[in-house]
Amino acid sequence: MKKPSRWCGYQKFQVIQFISVLVLLLPVSGSGVELGTREQTILPRVVAPETPPVAPSNAAAYLTSPYGQWDWGPGTNEGRLLTLMPEGYTGTNHAARLLSFFSLADVHMTDKESPAQVPCLGWSADFGDAGIAQLNPSAYTPVILATTHRLDAAVKTINALHRLASFDFGIVLGDMCNSGQYNELRWFVEVMDGQQITPSSGAHDGADTIDYQMPYQAAGLDRSIPWYAVIGNHDQLWMGIGYPSEKIQQAMVGSNVLNISPNGPLIPPGAEGIGMYVGVVDGTTPYGTVIKWGATNLFETPPTVAADPDRRMLSTPLNSPTNFVNAFFDSTSLPQGHGFTPGVTGSLAACYSFEPATNLPIKVIVLDNTCKADVPGQSALFYGGGWVDAARFSWLTNELQMGQNEDQLMILACHIPILPQTSATNTSRSSTFQDPASESNLVATLHNYPNLLLVMAGHRHQNVVTAFPSPDPAQPERGFWEVETVSLRDFPQQLCAWEILRNSDNSISILTTSVDPVLEEDSPAWDSRTYGIAAERIFGRIALDDTSSRTYNVELVKQLTPAMQAKIAGIGEPLGHPMHIESADSGMAIDHLGQLQAADAMVEPITWDDVSVATSSSHSVSPQRGQLMNRAAEP
Repeated sequence: MKKPSRWCGYQKFQVIQFISVLVLLLPVSGSGVELGTREQTILPRVVAPETPPVAPSNAAAYLTSPYGQWDWGPGTNEGRLLTLMPEGYTGTNHAARLLSFFSLADVHMTDKESPAQVPCLGWSADFGDAGIAQLNPSAYTPVILATTHRLDAAVKTINALHRLASFDFGIVLGDMCNSGQYNELRWFVEVMDGQQITPSSGAHDGADTIDYQMPYQAAGLDRSIPWYAVIGNHDQLWMGIGYPSEKIQQAMVGSNVLNISPNGPLIPPGAEGIGMYVGVVDGTTPYGTVIKWGATNLFETPPTVAADPDRRMLSTPLNSPTNFVNAFFDSTSLPQGHGFTPGVTGSLAACYSFEPATNLPIKVIVLDNTCKADVPGQSALFYGGGWVDAARFSWLTNELQMGQNEDQLMILACHIPILPQTSATNTSRSSTFQDPASESNLVATLHNYPNLLLVMAGHRHQNVVTAFPSPDPAQPERGFWEVETVSLRDFPQQLCAWEILRNSDNSISILTTSVDPVLEEDSPAWDSRTYGIAAERIFGRIALDDTSSRTYNVELVKQLTPAMQAKIAGIGEPLGHPMHIESADSGMAIDHLGQLQAADAMVEPITWDDVSVATSSSHSVSPQRGQLMNRAAEP
């Protein structure tokens, strides 16, 4: 069913979504054309204070009201951060590319028809009310209608980027599921595999008539890109913060809509109480009306849905995510198991490491730092917080020591960030662990391994970079970076592209770039973008005059030990050619510049007009775009 015509965020054909790819960084200028949001970003429009409020349940108004309107704006670039480098260091040129990869985080595949989600919390909220710990929009916004479609759009964009400048691998930083259900994880894996997707459950109402309910063929990730997975709190806990009790597990696979306490329903012991039915999405409605919710005394008999055994809980018991791990072996994309090791039980089941390139001294350590214990009476923050028990701490230090002993550069990937900055602009630290003392101890431990480049995480749905300088100024190599990336669920709904570069002085540069998925206009994924922007304002999470993009692109420089500097000297791939992708009527248009003039053939002073595109290029680029893209030349 096609929805009525509505505002689409830009005037058609006047503004083009543009994703330009940085693969050229030569000594002529030290910078070049980058990809994604380095060139342009999505900016919410200012909403006038007198604008009539929109109820969170009025999904149609998310698409047509001022709350969801946006424009393309200028790109963002935080530049080169030298926080970890010795005093007086001013930087140098890039010399070679060591690694290129992408990451996704917090996709939150949502079974919107499950009787055990809680959409009524957001659906029934007042305008501007995000609720306790912002749980209202976490429980419901219209973005839950098209979670598979949004991932499919991201995968198509990744594939297009890969055709230009290949990714060595991809990694998903947890929260593939929204509520730890088996069918939610299957949707994620099957979109990545390129399977036929049925984006509904139970009776599959609306599958023949409603756009977000209709089965479709997913594109699938390019088979040459291996992808790896990290477990998150939503992958194993009810709504990411609740212990999966027997009552919750039975409700998931049953037909009765879950009945819980209306007083703090997601805060223990609310889930074990009664008094309120949580509701489900009606898939026969074009905007996903939430039905079968409200006080129990309003119903003569309990509301029901079609039961579905594929809604079963993955993490049973909680202390061993074996069922979650095993689900990744039922996949047609590579590698088998997506990093996980079959047969491992206990809290180590989702911990592993891998080497992304056989010719480089780099390894990635994947740490499960989520809750693995049931302690009755605990708050949601207990279950949703970070935790590394003795077994995982011992495993982690062993992996780090092996990487140090073998002269390997290391990246630590986990779901929950470790003692991060409060926000991108607030440098005070926020504890994300159940036990802040253990979190501080973990940071101190990480400083003992100077080959550690980076900690990468998701969880908080925001772009935040935290510097962890060395505790000893005489050994700056003991410092490391932590980078958190945004959610594919909530605005700005982006993925992240990463490059690890060797510099001419054998320091390391880590380039991060947020990428907006290319979306087909009037598709469920396109609607989801507008839903996501509107939700931030309708639930009061951003001010009406806030037009920021929530994007953070940066180059992070890291010092290495003399031994590692000697080991990586001379290794790496050429930095490549500048290329870009843009959205066009026929799909994605891909351009590159072909062979460039040699820099040493130019006469000083050099202007961008002096750098030309060879006529042998098989693709075209406009003169204006060529001047913008030509920032250097290679022989």
